[in-house]
Amino acid sequence: MLDTQCCLACGAANHCALADPRSATQACWCYGVTLDPAVLEALPVALRDKACLCPRCAAVQDQLEAARQRPAR
Repeated sequence: MLDTQCCLACGAANHCALADPRSATQACWCYGVTLDPAVLEALPVALRDKACLCPRCAAVQDQLEAARQRPAR
């Protein structure tokens, strides 16, 4: 059975807000980044759109760090 709280690529926690019942009403971290389509296309077709990748496998760590460092408005 697929665990939607685990990364499809590496199996680590994907930190998906929508997959966790405690935070399912919040936007996921992936809503604020741009994913390279090639990253998603590298996944087997059978796994696509089943669960999130973790930020490391999605190759968006730099974008997330930059967002954390921006001053609040």
